[in-house]
Amino acid sequence: MNITFRQIRLFLALAETGSVSAAARMVHVTQPTASMALKEITDAVGVPLYEVVARKVHLTHMGHELAKTARAISAEWEAFEQQVHGIKGLTQGKLKLAVVSTAKYFIPRILGIFCVKYPQIEISLEVLNRDGVVKRLEENLDDLYIMSQSPLHIEIDDEIFMPNPLMLVAPKNHPFASKSHIDISSLRSEKFIFREKGSGTRMTTEAHFKKLKFTADVRLELGSNEAIKQAVIGGLGLAVLSKYSLADHSAQDDVAILKCKEFPINSSWHIVSPKGKRLSPIATIFKKHLSEQAKDWR
Repeated sequence: MNITFRQIRLFLALAETGSVSAAARMVHVTQPTASMALKEITDAVGVPLYEVVARKVHLTHMGHELAKTARAISAEWEAFEQQVHGIKGLTQGKLKLAVVSTAKYFIPRILGIFCVKYPQIEISLEVLNRDGVVKRLEENLDDLYIMSQSPLHIEIDDEIFMPNPLMLVAPKNHPFASKSHIDISSLRSEKFIFREKGSGTRMTTEAHFKKLKFTADVRLELGSNEAIKQAVIGGLGLAVLSKYSLADHSAQDDVAILKCKEFPINSSWHIVSPKGKRLSPIATIFKKHLSEQAKDWR
């Protein structure tokens, strides 16, 4: 099989974008040149690698296998380039992160400090729900993944770097807001607003309630912390949210953290990567930076 490194990068761009024209733009070639190169790759492999349905590219099984191989080759080459830059006294290259949506309340600021120290590093940050982050982890698309509930079905390297307390919240004018002590049994008549199924906060909350033998009366399921905060402010129910999502002044003004002895729920932030993945020099530096910054956030 005779496939060039440039063709490997083109195919990887195709896998990531699902479009020949978008892949061409990503590797800075014309669409006809990209189409010709993709045909050459397919001819070299000898089996179909993708098909176009409704103007969108769908990889075949062997196409996915080639993309996985191309991703590994590209990652190794980027790590080599970073090592060369390190020998020259430079720190440059790319860092790819995928984080769950609740991490958006602190990760950008930690990244900002990192970028001041290493201005030549290019950052790629994906903010998704937990299922989206887990999917990227399964496909090994990024250097590191940050989440509050690590997956059990994938072999991973998992490091806890910071607490993530989950608070019970209500509207400021709720009768419970002024109480100095609330028992879990008093919540049985309350409506609750939960994150969507698959959310780390949802999973931790349900496990906690199950341990307490408490069944929440769920009125709403919403896909973002901001939507839940607005629903709580609107009087639609109580909610369990990460302390970090309550840090902004608007939340402090309109939402009350209830004093219930079964709260906060002890949860943690995890740095995750596929088991045995050799981290690039930049990913290793960022992982250390993340742990150092976490001390301040604690």
